[in-house]
Amino acid sequence: MNPIAVIVGKVSKMSAKVGNLRHTRTRKSLIDAFIELASEKDFEKITVLDLTERASVNRATFYAHFQDKVDLIDAVISDSATSMLEKRTEERVQFNVQFLQQLVLAVCDYHQHLKGQCKRSYMSIAPLLKEKMLEALQLYLTKSLADIYTESERQLYVPIYAAILYEAGHLWGTEQVAYNSRELAERTAKLILPY
Repeated sequence: MNPIAVIVGKVSKMSAKVGNLRHTRTRKSLIDAFIELASEKDFEKITVLDLTERASVNRATFYAHFQDKVDLIDAVISDSATSMLEKRTEERVQFNVQFLQQLVLAVCDYHQHLKGQCKRSYMSIAPLLKEKMLEALQLYLTKSLADIYTESERQLYVPIYAAILYEAGHLWGTEQVAYNSRELAERTAKLILPY
């Protein structure tokens, strides 16, 4: 093989790695900037200019990563929902009481985490929280029920179970129930699997 072609190939691969790393760092700095700003002011009052100044990037760079600030919060919330579920279930997907309890605890963690990070904006982003966590719960439940129910049964049960699990965690996160998260998880799992 031509030695120059080998060198050009290596340089090209290194350049791609640096570009990916830069892309990841910039995206993370924008997300971090949003989280900082969300603890200081309401979501509606956060502007793209605020985000770019805090992240020390220009507007074009922001728009290379996100369509708008709603797209940014969407990414933050989606990543958070998925990571909470993965962390709680350790990616073991088996439809049983323990699995359901871990899903409720993940929703509680999700609300607690985002409530802590986005103090001022928590209530205004609550509808997005629900949407993203329901999507993540439905994926997990669909996997766990694959060998138990037919597809038409899953189409019925998955959204119902996801709604129950989400609502339990939401009630806990908004301090509307007197149970601690463990008690809540146990009681909620028994609603779905009473035996």
